[in-house]
Amino acid sequence: MTPDGGIRAQGVRRSFGPVHAVADVDLVAAPGRVTALIGPNGSGKTTLLLMLAGLLTPDAGTISIAGADPVTHNYAARSRTGWMPDVFGTWDSLTAREVLTTVAAAYRIDAGTGRARAGDLLELVHLSEFADQPAHVLSRGQKQRLGLARALVHDPAVLLLDEPASGLDPRSRVDLRVLVRRLAAEGKTVLVSSHVLTELDEMADDAVFISRGRTVATRSVADADRPREWRLTALDPEALTAWLDQDGPAYRRDADGPAVLVELTSDAAAAALLRSAVEAGVDVSSLAPAGGVLEQAYLALEEERR
Repeated sequence: MTPDGGIRAQGVRRSFGPVHAVADVDLVAAPGRVTALIGPNGSGKTTLLLMLAGLLTPDAGTISIAGADPVTHNYAARSRTGWMPDVFGTWDSLTAREVLTTVAAAYRIDAGTGRARAGDLLELVHLSEFADQPAHVLSRGQKQRLGLARALVHDPAVLLLDEPASGLDPRSRVDLRVLVRRLAAEGKTVLVSSHVLTELDEMADDAVFISRGRTVATRSVADADRPREWRLTALDPEALTAWLDQDGPAYRRDADGPAVLVELTSDAAAAALLRSAVEAGVDVSSLAPAGGVLEQAYLALEEERR
């Protein structure tokens, strides 16, 4: 059971005519943790997020958002939810500050508190210098940051973030990761969808994988990388493969270059492999994971389902 501050979805389905966008999704996201929602394009991620946000009614199944059902108690659920869609629309006539104060008023926050909240949030997302600029002139990355501020206006217990890093520059991506971790540390439930799995590696505690509208796996990120592939290169590739053939683990050649790929069970196993190679006189030039934790877990699941 998930505490009232979290998200719980069970047997959720949604179709659009003959298309089963979400066929059978079970999902749990706990307070104080960041949960990644992972799946290929067309897997139903955005449709699921819309249902969790109370903007789309499921055909079947149950949803609880911080203890409220968005179908039967829509206002209560939405008042506890901060929703950041993948594309942030703006009112052309409003400034960045006015966007936030207007949203605050919609949540029945008094004008004085709303203005103060808007100022704090603009500072939080590094948009204070653009506070009184028309929102429509902001860059895509700046609009994304304003979208995150908008989702936080009413201090929600639950955050639903759909592709939050889209359009952000590298510095802003780092700031986003830090902020999301901070919000989780404050006790919020954060569910985030992104195509950039390496971003989620450093952000998420848990992961829910969906495919063709169905939940196919749930993982703790701390456990998702056992085992995984590592990319190994040496100054003399032939010497490397000769050593591996005689004393090393099984390997396969990397199709993208002279490296080899080995499957290792832990960071400690990688360190032991490196020591053995050096002791054998192999001039190793690099040893690194072939991909991020979540990326490798996702690819392994896709391979299993073929």
